[in-house]
Amino acid sequence: MASFLSSIVLPIAVAAVAIVLLLGLINMMRGGSPNRSQQLMRLRVLLQFVAIVITMIAVWAMGK
Repeated sequence: MASFLSSIVLPIAVAAVAIVLLLGLINMMRGGSPNRSQQLMRLRVLLQFVAIVITMIAVWAMGK
């Protein structure tokens, strides 16, 4: 389970964070809706939390 989390799920979670971050930055640079940027940044924080939880579960599973 640890190898599945660390080799498949974690890179997907990190990529999702990066994509949402880039979308938020692009929206801000183009002068898009501030509400949209705020929603994207909130989503980024949520995805970062999920990525950290996945990382901690993978580290815990490797220790067992």
